[in-house]
Amino acid sequence: MQEKLYKRTLIVVVISQIFGGAGLAAGITVGALIAQDMLGTTSYAGLPAALFTLGSALSAFLVGRLSQHFGRRQGLSLGFIAGGIGAIGVIVAAAINNIWLLFFALFVYGAGTSTNLQARYAGADLASEKQRATAVSIAMVSTTLGAVAGPNLITPMGNVAVAIGIPPLAGPFILAAAAYILAGLTLFIYLRPDPFLVAKAIAEEQEKQTNNMVQEANQGGQSAINRVGIIVGALVLVLSHVVMVAIMTMTPIHMQEHGTGLTAVGIVIGLHIAAMYLPSILTGRLVDTIGRHVMVVASGITLAISGLMAAFAPGESLFWMAFALILLGIGWNFGLISGTAIIVDSTNMRIRAKTQGSVDVWVALGGTAGSLLSGIIVAYSSYAMLGFLGTYLAILLIAIIIWRRMKERQAN
Repeated sequence: MQEKLYKRTLIVVVISQIFGGAGLAAGITVGALIAQDMLGTTSYAGLPAALFTLGSALSAFLVGRLSQHFGRRQGLSLGFIAGGIGAIGVIVAAAINNIWLLFFALFVYGAGTSTNLQARYAGADLASEKQRATAVSIAMVSTTLGAVAGPNLITPMGNVAVAIGIPPLAGPFILAAAAYILAGLTLFIYLRPDPFLVAKAIAEEQEKQTNNMVQEANQGGQSAINRVGIIVGALVLVLSHVVMVAIMTMTPIHMQEHGTGLTAVGIVIGLHIAAMYLPSILTGRLVDTIGRHVMVVASGITLAISGLMAAFAPGESLFWMAFALILLGIGWNFGLISGTAIIVDSTNMRIRAKTQGSVDVWVALGGTAGSLLSGIIVAYSSYAMLGFLGTYLAILLIAIIIWRRMKERQAN
């Protein structure tokens, strides 16, 4: 029965993630370009990404708390629908050229971004320990279908926007609004029974069957929580996300400054997003078989190489920029799935959802900082310097694993 519900949950999550992937692509691809047009400068081009990542931080906290108390269905569906409402706000702001409404709408739109990420946990709620990373990867790989299509629909959706009398750059947000709302409705209608509530009930029943009261307390208490593991998993998720967001945010502007058209920019970002999600099914199996730590090291190495390639690649070269951004996506994918698995391994059902939400708050705040600082760094230094800084942060992932190994040896 549990295995049957596990498979059904994965199917529902996959469908919602296809819609969610299409929704998140709009902000990544054209958010910075809309702000650049309105503000007339590149210095604050990272502000839109910062706003929707800041909004995603608040949303991650709220979705995590809602999921802990009421289940994944309530938390995730409300998060996606809020993201859709934010996308509608962006469309209105672009139509009336209101920068303050744009900022507020992007903040609300961020709810869809964090909810899209938190949906990965729903697939793992009923998974066994050896299935966890694979379950997360299945949820993530389904995002690819929508996420890759989104950036490549920039020009067609721009034509739709012009046809209804709004700026062409707002076109992708029409797609985002519909996609996020559909994702939310899919989860609200079909994610029954709620996988988190079922898993929680199973865990509670297992505790009741324990005759020894001391063992019962230990099962639900501190012995089931690995605080060092939570810290390590959180650091892996935050650092890999900061590197990815910082470089990704400024790539469209960097390419446009070298004479690259919007269609080519869309191709590069589409390939980047594909690399973020498409390798997930293989990554999940690798994390479950060769280990979490090995894949974190692989993430650090891949992100470091990507940062160096971004620094040295000619801005007008579609091939080399795409290659750098593909590696950036793969490195992020390695970090996200291995970090997520470490978090799940280190928590029990009593704190899992709220801990996941809290960690994703820090991930979103890291993305906010990366977005804001990336624009400032490029404006006052160069895109190459941004790549070098990304490489430095990526290497820290390896240092974190070395630190955890030392802590484990001391404990033994």
